[in-house]
Amino acid sequence: MTYRFEPTDRKIAGDFLVFVHVLDEDGERMWGDDHRPPVPTSSWQAGKPVEYSRTVFVPNYPYIGPAQIRIGLYQPSTGERLPLAAKEASMREYVVASVQIQPQSDNIFLIYKDGWHPTETQPQDPTVEWQWTHKTATVSFRNPKKDSTLYLQYDARTDLFTPPQQVAVRIADQVVGTFTADSREAALVTMPITASQLGTGDVTELVLDVDRTFQPGTGDTRELGIRVFHAFIEPKPATVQ
Repeated sequence: MTYRFEPTDRKIAGDFLVFVHVLDEDGERMWGDDHRPPVPTSSWQAGKPVEYSRTVFVPNYPYIGPAQIRIGLYQPSTGERLPLAAKEASMREYVVASVQIQPQSDNIFLIYKDGWHPTETQPQDPTVEWQWTHKTATVSFRNPKKDSTLYLQYDARTDLFTPPQQVAVRIADQVVGTFTADSREAALVTMPITASQLGTGDVTELVLDVDRTFQPGTGDTRELGIRVFHAFIEPKPATVQ
């Protein structure tokens, strides 16, 4: 999703968050994409549009049909919302787009195998869920047998590790990529994987290997690596000659 804000000459006092609500035909919220804009709103200037893109993972929601996307700017500490020059639905919540939710396509289904703790959800928003890894964590999926891209949305306890944790991504005995787990907020890693790296079998197993783990304490003795919100394998589309 690409967002674009065109600031006016009105100075914004404070840093506001963007809220994004995706609603079904009955006006029920299905999921969202609340986030901090890359440029703090207190720094927005007239004549300098703020435009950026974010990858959104659509949850497995039991709905097919029209949907409406509404956005706004709000202050978490007070609940204040800013007025925007757009079609207002109610209470400074603005309609910016309409989409059609289609049946799930033949996406590659990932099976979380060994090395994962049980799924947890955010109390305020049950559509936000995650799983902590152990030191190593394995996902299994049908081998697309073509060049693909791994999308991994994660965060880490950067306050506990100096330098930050390092994560190696392995298939069989080969490392297909590495990244530094240096984000305390949900961050996206994209990693190309070639068809040869995926192997020739019908099923591929991909392993996340975290170099260091921690225990939360206060009676919680779990071994935790990084927190994974979403993992997705996207095969590259066939090239038409």
